[in-house]
Amino acid sequence: MSKSCILFCNCGAGVISSEKSDQIKLILKSLDSDLFQLDDFCGIVVNRKDFIRAIDQKYDRKIMVACYPRAIKNLLAQNDLELSGLEVLNFRELSALEIESKLRNDFLFTEGKATETLIESGLDVPAWYPVIDQPLCIDCGKCFKFCLFGVYTFGNKQLKVVNPLACKNNCPACGRNCPTSAIIFPRLKETGVLAGAEPGAEHRVKEFAMDSSLISTLNQRSALRRNIFRTGLMEQAEAERGKALEELKNTIHPDKKL
Repeated sequence: MSKSCILFCNCGAGVISSEKSDQIKLILKSLDSDLFQLDDFCGIVVNRKDFIRAIDQKYDRKIMVACYPRAIKNLLAQNDLELSGLEVLNFRELSALEIESKLRNDFLFTEGKATETLIESGLDVPAWYPVIDQPLCIDCGKCFKFCLFGVYTFGNKQLKVVNPLACKNNCPACGRNCPTSAIIFPRLKETGVLAGAEPGAEHRVKEFAMDSSLISTLNQRSALRRNIFRTGLMEQAEAERGKALEELKNTIHPDKKL
């Protein structure tokens, strides 16, 4: 008989409301399961790898209630960790009742009282850092060149996150520069690809249905929209990087006006 557990990320970044988080907790506590309350999954994969490896060995199936599955998968891979048989229920998109329904009907957890264990990351700082979706990364080095804080290395055309905790909280600027949407910030409050949602497939015009002049016009308009969008992202990235740098300077020299 396979052994299952539930992992719940008590994300401290506020990506879901405290009311929704409390509602999910009540549901999980009412199920007959081994329940692990994680104070911060982003911090745990960096600082508590022993726990992840122990869970992987003990349980055949792990159901995690957390953010985007793409973010969770790449968080583990980036830290050389694995949770075999992992299923992720995305609390950003699913309601508490939908999560309960899936746990009961899809994963067959029954009414009962959960055996709870609190797992702390042991970090004194927010575990805010970039996560690389390696299949999407083209090793262009743009994020390495844009980052001012030594988070990345880029050697032999290979990009790595080597100093994640040097990343500045609430600064996803490098990710806005990524041409393939390969950078994820799981703790980002905004939704979308940068927070870990799956990149959407580009909609292509069926050429056989339109004449070439119309196709050309549509392509030009599409390119213009992309350029405007990219310019806006660059401006936002520059502003975020500047703010992070200013905060760092004020931390180093709190009494010096910059």
